[in-house]
Amino acid sequence: MGADRVFAYGAAAGLVGDLLLGDPRRGHPVAAFGRAAGAVEQVLWRDHRGWGALHTAVCVGGAVTLGAVAARRVRTSTAASVALTAAATWAVVGGTSLAREARTIGRALADGDVEGARERLPHLCGRDPQALDADGIARAVVESVAENTSDAVVGALVWGAVGGVPGLVGFRAVNTLDAMVGHKSPHYRRYGWASARLDDLAGWPGARLTAVLTAAAGGAPRAAVRAWRADAAKHPSPNAGPVEASFAGALGVRLGGTLAYGGRVEHRPVLNGGGRAVAVTDVERAVRLSRRVTWLALGASVGARWAVGRLRSPRPLMKGLAA
Repeated sequence: MGADRVFAYGAAAGLVGDLLLGDPRRGHPVAAFGRAAGAVEQVLWRDHRGWGALHTAVCVGGAVTLGAVAARRVRTSTAASVALTAAATWAVVGGTSLAREARTIGRALADGDVEGARERLPHLCGRDPQALDADGIARAVVESVAENTSDAVVGALVWGAVGGVPGLVGFRAVNTLDAMVGHKSPHYRRYGWASARLDDLAGWPGARLTAVLTAAAGGAPRAAVRAWRADAAKHPSPNAGPVEASFAGALGVRLGGTLAYGGRVEHRPVLNGGGRAVAVTDVERAVRLSRRVTWLALGASVGARWAVGRLRSPRPLMKGLAA
């Protein structure tokens, strides 16, 4: 069986595993990577970009190397290769946990339990929940579903199609490091610079694919593309911008505006300004859109890997050419 089929079967099985099982409550591989990265940080931290770049190289390089060694050891067995790809996919994607958290908050808002929704919001994103009313919480959830569809699912599938198991674990390592040290606090402004820039680079293709698939799957393709083209560049993140703008257009809502992170207030441009305000019912709509994008992304990634494989091993157009 070729590498393209191994990826196709393994990635599909991994997504089904995530759908059925979600993330483990204990012993998650990503959490283990986070602890290892934290230990490396304790040794290397200096208020300097160079030391931060070394931290990024050690952690990401170690994850990619581990994935490559594991893939190499099972390459003679098709079943083992598929199983390893499935396990890696299940470990690095987080679509089920994303949907579960979003729906939990959505149910609390629907029941009028704003305080319960505030308590749960930090499980989904880093916003300051005390600064948000019910509408603000709903908007934060929709924005987080949009951004994490790219970060937690589509981006991983794209890099899995490019690099197999090393690509899957490498992307998740980059994304996890950015969450740990890539923010602009005084402690990490220089040390986390390399992780943040690498995350921007690694997330670029997945974010654009997410935006394209959102337009295709959202039921309002023209509105999604229009919002993407008009407003994505206004967002401070080069990758969250296309994703959130296309989600806003597809759902017919306005995203962006004033946000609060750990006591720091940001005034972001509005995305899809012609849309309506986010309602509680849009949380479920966003989750369903995210699910559709996920399965379309699997198909696109598998198809791209198959096409590249065919280009790398062309066959004669006519039998006579071989004579």
